[in-house]
Amino acid sequence: MSTSGNLNLLITGGAGFIGSHVVRLFVEKYPDYNIYNLDSLTYAGNLENLKDIENEENYKFLKADINDAEVINSLFKKYRFQRVIHLAAESHVDRSISDPVAFVKTNILGTVNLLNAAKDIWRGEPEGKLFYHISTDEVYGSLGDKGLFTEKSPYDPNSPYSASKAGSDHFVRAYGETYDLPYVISNCSNNYGPNQFPEKLIPLFINNLINEKPLPVYGDGKYTRDWLYVKDHAAAIDLIFHEGKGMETYNIGGFNEWQNIDLVRLLCGIMDKKLNRSKDESEKLISFVKNRPGHDKRYAIDASKINTELNWKPSVTLNEGLGKTVDWYLQNEEWLKHVVSGEYLSYYKKQYV
Repeated sequence: MSTSGNLNLLITGGAGFIGSHVVRLFVEKYPDYNIYNLDSLTYAGNLENLKDIENEENYKFLKADINDAEVINSLFKKYRFQRVIHLAAESHVDRSISDPVAFVKTNILGTVNLLNAAKDIWRGEPEGKLFYHISTDEVYGSLGDKGLFTEKSPYDPNSPYSASKAGSDHFVRAYGETYDLPYVISNCSNNYGPNQFPEKLIPLFINNLINEKPLPVYGDGKYTRDWLYVKDHAAAIDLIFHEGKGMETYNIGGFNEWQNIDLVRLLCGIMDKKLNRSKDESEKLISFVKNRPGHDKRYAIDASKINTELNWKPSVTLNEGLGKTVDWYLQNEEWLKHVVSGEYLSYYKKQYV
């Protein structure tokens, strides 16, 4: 999949958490690429994540919704995108339980809109083209106490979110088989790090700890997840994009299995030190709440394929990554306040309207 010289690359969801790290990496590392960042700027899309690169010559922001097929088609025709990194998605399990239709629309129909636009523009000219679809380990369902998800694990989604992502994965592969659309898919474990919207566990709890609010832990807290530092994920995406094999799937994991309650206690200890609080003071804020429906007991990724084929591995342990993450949030409390209050939305109006 190697490429060189000028390339029109579309990154969807590039103002979101993972997307902003991917956009910044590509803009800074590949000055010869024309990077187009497409985002609808819903609650989790924040252009303040990209203030440092917004004036780079090889970067352009496009405000659009992947649910609008007509607009997506017109953008493909105008900019002649040669490759796509598709990150735009509804991604919060709790929200999917309360509004599953929104997840069907964005994650399945939105993906199909992009696939159709790419298919029509690339018809008969697949050379140098690529549709890179970013997905989740949750499509595989839940693991028992042992075992790991591999690229050959059967799909068994248990929430509306994971079902919608599984559906989008299947559509990408179907377009590859039916229309010879060049694609690659990666399924990653739980991401954490700077710029994450505080609905997800780690930034939510950091914000609550700063403000001495309760830390609500689902069930008994003994739900196991593999944690992946977002900058390690961005580096993996870069490798797969340039060196991965077409029509293949790669699992990206952090080699960091932790039960939720142990992760929360680790985070509390880090915050106590950073905020000069007495030992175990933050743990007093932990409260156990009713479990959510369809809560998978354990996810764990086997990332040996990307490690063996592309020589990728995480650069930090969870302890190191959490320390970096906490430092970032403590140094960017204004960003956190803007996100929580919704003031970040005014940045787009000021900058682009």
